[in-house]
Amino acid sequence: MINDLVERIYRTESRRVLATLIRLLGDFDLAEEALQDAFIAAVERWPRDGLPDNPRAWLVSAGRFRAIDTLRRRARAEAGLAELAVLADRLDTCGDTAGTDVEDDRLRLIFTCCHPALRPDARVALTLREMCGLTTEEIARAFLTPPPTVAQRIVRAKAKIRDARVPYEVPAREDLPARLDTVLHVVYLVFNEGYYASSGESLTRHELSSEAIRLGRLIVELLPEPEAIGLLALMLLHDSRRAARIAENGELVLLEDQDRARWDRAEIAEGLALVPRALSPGRPGPFSIQAAIAAVHAEAPAAAATDWAQIVGLYDVLAGADPSPVIELNRAAAVAMRDGPAAGLALIDTILARGDLADYAFAHSARAELCRRIGRTEDARASYTRALALAQQETERRFLQRRLDALTR
Repeated sequence: MINDLVERIYRTESRRVLATLIRLLGDFDLAEEALQDAFIAAVERWPRDGLPDNPRAWLVSAGRFRAIDTLRRRARAEAGLAELAVLADRLDTCGDTAGTDVEDDRLRLIFTCCHPALRPDARVALTLREMCGLTTEEIARAFLTPPPTVAQRIVRAKAKIRDARVPYEVPAREDLPARLDTVLHVVYLVFNEGYYASSGESLTRHELSSEAIRLGRLIVELLPEPEAIGLLALMLLHDSRRAARIAENGELVLLEDQDRARWDRAEIAEGLALVPRALSPGRPGPFSIQAAIAAVHAEAPAAAATDWAQIVGLYDVLAGADPSPVIELNRAAAVAMRDGPAAGLALIDTILARGDLADYAFAHSARAELCRRIGRTEDARASYTRALALAQQETERRFLQRRLDALTR
């Protein structure tokens, strides 16, 4: 029972504990080691002593003291490392500050990970690894990058932070705008991993999407810029559908088939109220436009009542603000709903013919669905097969296999 509880606390609290340990210890690698040591101690002691009143604070304190012990052992074992003993003494005598500003530690961490001294790809990889606990393999799949490349980026980013003495703090207000875009991008990637997990049995990782929304709220409070507001609105509107995306038997439910009575009306109301603030004044950014698209879906009482013409128009604006093959794909799906599956299929075929999204499972599954709808069974079967070969998410794989099986009956 206690071990199950420790595992649950690890899933929900480990990133917060790590963020605080990084603040206290000033070193990513030492903090990661301390985090593991703290949970080992919890497994050993909690079954005997019982669950502490504040598990997070207990873990932070345990990790901090384990780190002090580690530094002293290293100082004794290796000549010339007397400075480690000095550091251990300083950490030991500075007092227990584990409870100070714990709620803001992850905001400090994300701005540290997104420091301009780091390469953009390293900022994203480091934040996903340190804030969210994603494995190197999960991050590599998200970026279609070899795992060794991602691992090297993370190692170099940590070294850069250490060598350049990047401060572990929220930047001064005048420095915030220049660093906001990367932070928002990273928060959205965190949300996406929670909303649609890149791999594994579960389609969603609610602790990640909830944490991204919490971070979004903190950023809006800190810097209420239109794009920050737009991102928060977008996450809320997407998250409102979470309960309806999985059937009682655990299978994936497409947007058009979802029971909209299960959508979270409080999140929808909050998200819809934010969209006008995100869209004005001036030229809207990509997150604000995507929030407007999500708002059109949220306002439709049924799938058949969706204003697909408005959604296509918004995708046209989005393609101008932030052009990418994925946005083209999403626009093609909207065109298929507005003008018919053949029109959307022609656009998807154009994207794939360029070589774009050749290894993107959603491109092939979208093509398969449109082929199925117009009776091109062999083409649909080939595209479903390709999508199935690329998909890493088990719920998605089961959905694709059911679609493929239905074509072979």
